[in-house]
Amino acid sequence: MKSSVPSSFDGHWFEALAEVMGPSYLRYSFTKGTEQEVTFLVDTLALRPGSTVLDVGCGPGRHSLAFARRGIVATGIDISQRFVDLATETAERENLPAAFTRTDARDLSTPDRFDAVVSLCQGGFGLLGRDEDGAADGDVLARMARAVKPGGHVALSAFSAYFQLRHLEASDSFDAATGVNHELTEVRGESGAIPADLWTTCFTPRELRLLAERAGLIVDHVWSVTPGRYGRNRPVVDQPEFLLIARRPD
Repeated sequence: MKSSVPSSFDGHWFEALAEVMGPSYLRYSFTKGTEQEVTFLVDTLALRPGSTVLDVGCGPGRHSLAFARRGIVATGIDISQRFVDLATETAERENLPAAFTRTDARDLSTPDRFDAVVSLCQGGFGLLGRDEDGAADGDVLARMARAVKPGGHVALSAFSAYFQLRHLEASDSFDAATGVNHELTEVRGESGAIPADLWTTCFTPRELRLLAERAGLIVDHVWSVTPGRYGRNRPVVDQPEFLLIARRPD
């Protein structure tokens, strides 16, 4: 199978999938570890009630809402209006300090505003397509770095290139030149499942460090993690994601 990897997703391919998934997104197994992930990040990023967090690629708001339930003021952005509406409905119903807007991560422009900026579970980072020098994801990381206050933290998870190659499935096509995996799969919604093409950029710890440093960040850690089991684990080949923790210089 030949991989077809666009350099950018100007057609916003994910929006169509989000329309199908809707609230069914929260039934996927990888979403069940939200509380553990947020508890770990609150501790790691030294957040407290009243701190401000920007969630880039927030989906239906599962991490943003979990932060807000802890008294942290959360702002979520996502390219899918469907997901933004779902997150907003929950925040309003629970009277949480959280707000959501439809924004393309590549257009993010909120300098020096947040105590922390996160992008988790291939939210606004890793689903963009990638050219030879990593410009798309690198640009998003640079925008995240500008959005955090001096001394604040950036946390993002990215799919592991090591894990992807070690566990390559028959429906996958991995482009070694770009690190993008093209997967033929199904997405489930309220009315059933539809076939879908997914493009996910995979990274090594070294690549993440270089992108973060290029964005002007100081890298504190790159850990291997699994959804719902975040921890301070040295990079290995058999966990699906890396978690980058970096900070903006004072």
